[in-house]
Amino acid sequence: MLVHLAVSNSNSAASLATYRAINVGFTYDIAQIARDAGVACFVHVSSSHALDGQNQSGYAISKREAAERLKSVTGLRIINVYLPLVYGREWRGKLAWLNRLPSGPANRLFQISAALKPTVHIQRFAEFLLQQPQAPDESESESESESESESESESESESEIILSDPQWQNPFFYIPKRLIDLGFALSVIVVLCWLLILIWVAVRVQSPGPGFIAQTRVGRNGVEFTCYKYRTMLVGTIQAGTHEVSDAAVTALGRFLRRTKLDELPQIINIMRNEVSLIGPRPCLPVQVELIEARRRCGVLDIKPGISGLAQINGIDMSDPHRLAVWDYRYMRLQSLLLDFRIIISTLAGRGQGDRVIYE
Repeated sequence: MLVHLAVSNSNSAASLATYRAINVGFTYDIAQIARDAGVACFVHVSSSHALDGQNQSGYAISKREAAERLKSVTGLRIINVYLPLVYGREWRGKLAWLNRLPSGPANRLFQISAALKPTVHIQRFAEFLLQQPQAPDESESESESESESESESESESESEIILSDPQWQNPFFYIPKRLIDLGFALSVIVVLCWLLILIWVAVRVQSPGPGFIAQTRVGRNGVEFTCYKYRTMLVGTIQAGTHEVSDAAVTALGRFLRRTKLDELPQIINIMRNEVSLIGPRPCLPVQVELIEARRRCGVLDIKPGISGLAQINGIDMSDPHRLAVWDYRYMRLQSLLLDFRIIISTLAGRGQGDRVIYE
């Protein structure tokens, strides 16, 4: 195994050309040398900043290009490992001042910082490296007969590994997140009660049928629950992913509700029941087996689903289950209060306006 750490880092004042020469060209050359030397696995280490398409720094651009360039290297198992802030026995950089404090207060302050931005202990990275096979897997040839879609999913998850400390172990993350969820639900009930009633009446008047719909959705750990929404489609529409439903099935009012995400407001019931969070992977229908399995392989079902999510604000819906699962995996690994806040702002700004339908 070769772990490639050589890089022109984000704190460098180098030009984009220099970043590309080192982070792309040099990395590609080293990968080829490793392959020719008989190395079984090439681990390309990158920062989680490179996963943010809006980050246009020379470092982020060059690291994204490096990951793409490495795809052209054949005969070598390549893993792109993305790391957030890395720490060990001592804190370094901007957090070095924590070393001067007693361990108890220092650890608490670090947990608060970790709730705002994801972190990873160096030991977690070391354990990941030790778990990797040190020789080519002879069974690889046997797997070539698997379906193309399954192979594609495994390839994506294999080439993009994000290591981080799980936020569900950090009370400074999961307690505020739950309080934000409850605060949102209670605010809607108290402040927007009139709007909830008005939309319900409008849905009933605009087309025959109930104002609300109750659908079975797949939640945390694969457990099914009843999800509540305003009805946006004609009565009798098939139970399928929205991208599989004709646009003709969506009512005129339904288009507006979906575009503004007002159809999601009844999910405050699910928030109160702790079945759904404000931010998380969108819950799917039980019939969307391909998406469920892709999420299961990525570990996404370990976290609570949400009304809006990272994939949605990036324009990715359930019509591409494998790509959606990869983005849900990114959210799971990079969860933080600041990321949730960013998704909320982006959703309110109009990004992520629901799953596409079939236009006829």
